Amino acid sequence: MLIIEVKDNETIDRALKKYKRKFERSGTLKELRSRKHFVKKSVKRRQEVLKAAYKLKKFGSN
Repeated sequence: MLIIEVKDNETIDRALKKYKRKFERSGTLKELRSRKHFVKKSVKRRQEVLKAAYKLKKFGSN
C-alpha cells in the first residue's frame, strides 16, 4: 500500500502527482501485467540475455 504524506498547505494536484510518481516507481502495474500471462523461465532468461546484449552493443564501448 502506498502512503503519501500531504502537508496542510499542499494542493490535491500536488499530492496526486506525488502518488502517481510513487506508484510508477514501485513497479506495481508492470508486475501486474507481467503476471497476466505465464512466461517460461527459459524464455524470460533468453529475453534478459538479448536485452543485455543490445544494451552492450548500443551503450557499451564507444
